[in-house]
Amino acid sequence: MHDDSLLYQAAELYFVQDMTMRAVAERLGVSRSTISRMLADAKARGIVTITLRPPDTPTDRLSRRIHDTFRVTAHIAGTQRASHSSQRLDAVSRYTAQLLASWVRDGTSLGVAWGTTTSAIASHVRHTNTQDVSVVQLNGAAGPRTAGTDTSAPLLSTLAQTFNAELYPFPTPAFFDWEQTRTLLWQESSVRRILAARASVDLAVFSVGAFHGPVLSQVYTEGHLSSSELRSLSAHRVVGDICTVFIREDGSYSDIELNRRASGPTPADLARIPRRVCVVSGRHKVRGIVGALRSGAVTDLVIDDLTAKDVLDHVDGAGARP
Repeated sequence: MHDDSLLYQAAELYFVQDMTMRAVAERLGVSRSTISRMLADAKARGIVTITLRPPDTPTDRLSRRIHDTFRVTAHIAGTQRASHSSQRLDAVSRYTAQLLASWVRDGTSLGVAWGTTTSAIASHVRHTNTQDVSVVQLNGAAGPRTAGTDTSAPLLSTLAQTFNAELYPFPTPAFFDWEQTRTLLWQESSVRRILAARASVDLAVFSVGAFHGPVLSQVYTEGHLSSSELRSLSAHRVVGDICTVFIREDGSYSDIELNRRASGPTPADLARIPRRVCVVSGRHKVRGIVGALRSGAVTDLVIDDLTAKDVLDHVDGAGARP
């Protein structure tokens, strides 16, 4: 057993003066194998510590810029420059599935907003052996063309099976015809149970719906909104929705009439959840992404590199926040 001073001397010659093990051995009058053991001992005793600096990649720089701009943690999925919308969606969905595998632990309560993106995520999540997990539907799915079965049930059941979870479905309309109807239904004991479960989730996963583009939100493609309602949203400068709550690019939403008839949690409701993961891809969602990030609803953003650059370019081009 060598004392610390001798270990320090050997380490200083090898690591600082960049001498070979043979040269250090000759200097100290021991064998090369002894020097190898001494260097290992020096690490074990804390005399030598090693710090690694990862390379500064383009995705690292994008993550930092998004954090500096919006104060959220950005997880960037790399794609090819020529990737089309479905490839971008697949990239962020796979990335999110990997993150969920590490974030969902025993006892986790996972809130999920139904939609095209979250359905893609569910298809990539692998089965785990977690216990006491719950999966909570964040927003209603029923509409004039569907009872919600084809929209939300496969997604929710897949995630519940994946995480051995108890499922809390939310069998309500995506949007109510009357605000009073929602107010009355929210007083029912069975609905209050789901609302309480929704309010206590640890981790929420949702996307941003878009009015236009190659991959549209199911909110706009399954008859949930009438033509007059869509015109009203345009008049209110709405750029998209999160959990069926419509938002403007500046992040505001509270004075939009249709939101008083929506079933999903508001950005303020989401802000009470410890981790809120927004998963997005596609240039057509840029303004909606900016609105979601400014609303305070997001702690973690999973986004492909091309869309991330589009978001930053859009913000830089628009100047200061409205």
